[in-house]
Amino acid sequence: MVENVIWPAYLDAALSRTEGRRVSEDLAVAEPSVDEIAKAVQQIGYDATIERDTAYSREPWAERGRVVVRGADDSSKNDLVQAVAAYVVAMRE
Repeated sequence: MVENVIWPAYLDAALSRTEGRRVSEDLAVAEPSVDEIAKAVQQIGYDATIERDTAYSREPWAERGRVVVRGADDSSKNDLVQAVAAYVVAMRE
């Protein structure tokens, strides 16, 4: 089974692409949390596990954790991140 990791930095509107954001500015949100990301992953239909004691390599000062996604065999990581970002935006509206 494939495991993908989604870091909050991937969706963070305060970061540039070179700093780690992987979605367009339209799908980026301010200070995304691992809880929001995990909830969005579950809405899409995959299993999510939150790991809180980790830091993204491009922002080691911000220990925000990460979400490990299991069961996303049929989609690419980019498609998964885009879908999760869209759900986070929708949850915030």
